[in-house]
Amino acid sequence: MAKTTTKSTQNGSETVEAALDSGADAVKGGFEKAAKGYGQFMAFNKNTAEAVLKSANATGKGIETFNAEFFAYTRKSVESGLAATKAIMSSKTMDEAFQLQSEFGRTAFETYVDELAKFGDMALTTAKVAAEPLQERVAAFVEMVGVSRA
Repeated sequence: MAKTTTKSTQNGSETVEAALDSGADAVKGGFEKAAKGYGQFMAFNKNTAEAVLKSANATGKGIETFNAEFFAYTRKSVESGLAATKAIMSSKTMDEAFQLQSEFGRTAFETYVDELAKFGDMALTTAKVAAEPLQERVAAFVEMVGVSRA
């Protein structure tokens, strides 16, 4: 009878050892997966921060260009207005003054419409360039978490 108890105890200890080994392997595997996931998460965050910085720089450059164009247009508009005023004031007849005023109004309106279209294009281009790095990060996030787009 002593042999049966020893054999049963030995089988039980082997089972416990196997369970402990299996549990230790599972913990080790889980820890390795968590460490790998943490590394991926940190790399993703670093790349995202770089993308935000790139986007902010593109936005800043776009605003800088927009401001330069706006001030150039304003300066040109004021100079044209002063030149038109001088020409109108030096006109010899009312008809000539009226024609100069009409021409100035037409030219000023056309220039305004052209500049407005140019500013719209500049704003759209800036928005596209600034959004590009952020869109790339969204795509990277979708790929990282394995979300499929429908």
